[in-house]
Amino acid sequence: MMQMPSTSHYVGSQGADWWRGAVIYQIYPRSFMDSDGNDGRSDGIGDLKGVIDKLDYIASLNVDAIWLSPFFTSPMKDFGYDISDYRGVDPMFGTLEDFDRLVEAAHARGLKVTIDQVMSHTSDQHAWFEESRKSRDNPKADWYVWADPKPDGAPPTNWQSVFGGSAWQWDTRRCQYYLHNFLASQPDLNFRTPAVVDAILEEARFWLERGVDGFRLDAVNFCTHGELKDNPPRAEVTESFLGVRPDNPYGYQLHQYDKTQPENVVFLERLRGLLDEYPGSTSVGEVGDDDALGVMAEYSQGGNRLHMCYSFNLLTDKADPGYLHKTLTEMEARIGDGWPCWALGNHDVTRLATRWQAEGQLDKLRLYMVFLLTQRGSVCLYQGEELGLPEAELTFEQLVDPAGITFWPTYKGRDGCRTPHPWQADVRHAGFSDVSPWLPVPDSHASLAVDQQDNDAGSLLNAYREFLAFRRTQPALVKGDVRYHAVHDDVLCLERTYQQTRLLIALNFSDQPVTRVAPEGAESLTGSPSWLNGVWQEGQLRLPKLSLPPYGVAIACCPQSEEDAPWDV
Repeated sequence: MMQMPSTSHYVGSQGADWWRGAVIYQIYPRSFMDSDGNDGRSDGIGDLKGVIDKLDYIASLNVDAIWLSPFFTSPMKDFGYDISDYRGVDPMFGTLEDFDRLVEAAHARGLKVTIDQVMSHTSDQHAWFEESRKSRDNPKADWYVWADPKPDGAPPTNWQSVFGGSAWQWDTRRCQYYLHNFLASQPDLNFRTPAVVDAILEEARFWLERGVDGFRLDAVNFCTHGELKDNPPRAEVTESFLGVRPDNPYGYQLHQYDKTQPENVVFLERLRGLLDEYPGSTSVGEVGDDDALGVMAEYSQGGNRLHMCYSFNLLTDKADPGYLHKTLTEMEARIGDGWPCWALGNHDVTRLATRWQAEGQLDKLRLYMVFLLTQRGSVCLYQGEELGLPEAELTFEQLVDPAGITFWPTYKGRDGCRTPHPWQADVRHAGFSDVSPWLPVPDSHASLAVDQQDNDAGSLLNAYREFLAFRRTQPALVKGDVRYHAVHDDVLCLERTYQQTRLLIALNFSDQPVTRVAPEGAESLTGSPSWLNGVWQEGQLRLPKLSLPPYGVAIACCPQSEEDAPWDV
């Protein structure tokens, strides 16, 4: 077998551009680990001390960074994405001192720390909003988006909330409507007011000074609104990349005026200027838009906006290689010098194993893992994905997510992907907490608990560890260029090249074995995981061939070719 040129050091997080090709592990704190807390008692909610307790586990995955979903002071109407104090840690999660200890402990293990920043809106209990709603002439009167009603008292426009209903809420104090793209308790900040931009940047600076390595920016294209005009209707309501289902009326409109305005780019350039004051800090923006790939490209190009973006394009139910190929090739064609970030799961969508119909199917789950981790770009990996957790089935009475409660039973909300992380199979609540947790731990998750997979060499958990360790030694997989080949027989093929190294990756998305002619000189890699089960061998007439079992994966090293000929796999 050909010995792959590799580095002798960890190539994934070196220098100021550590984020380029990094794997970022998303932690949903309230569901990760419930420690005893500052009062010595568990409360059924995960916290910062719980994260600290499990940092060795996270480091064992061979990821590069963590992303903490919101832990800020909040009334928790949207579970932390409604912030009432940007600089405070909500008592249920701990204290600022706990956060400082978490950063120190993560850095000691070689893990970068990124945190959520919700910049487009606050809680209605934030002091800024409480002052803004008092009158039309107070110092913060224009810090939020206020508008008069239409002559008949109707809302100013037809804009819809992501969570259902009008995006406008009447306020009796000002006798005006305020804009809320999400819950009515999450009023939108007015980024057309310079003082708002200045204030938001100072909130970000507060955390940079505390040592965070970057931000995941929630709903980053929602920061500015356009003219107060009605959005036009969408010609056909289909599955979109807006982060909502097609049965949500939000998807009935083309979002021409309510978000993704040109002025948003100006704000992002100011934010990047702040981040550049802290070398090595990074940003990844969440984009939900009619043209999500275009916005990803626009927001990450030029080196003076966001470092990277991710969208909902791979967070849909579509797992066929034709769709994946179309999405990835379009992104490459449009992004230029920008940098994407890819995710197959997060706290807002049905868990991957269920969404892509792979529950309990190790071969499929390994295929999806390699697919994600071999793309050009960085990666966000959601907690529990490494265990193959399926979506939890909850009753209506168990729901707490406002979206699920609103759209039940057609849409059951996001609680099913937010249930507690299972640590121990034979312990009450799977070792997450000593008391009943905020969401139940499904029995179906117990057999997939960390302690069950930890010592099983053939488990999905150890496949993640092994492949991520292997990926760290391959610069082509971390920072290399990419080239895609036409899909044949549900086999998705791509090349990753870096300097003089050329890697070929073949991914069989079908339930049938596939054999194809392979490029001349293609050889298996030494040091690659043994479960990469494609077989490269000499075929008839000495032409090499590749045999892939159902849902099989193969990675080979191949000599650089000056010809731009397609790989016939």
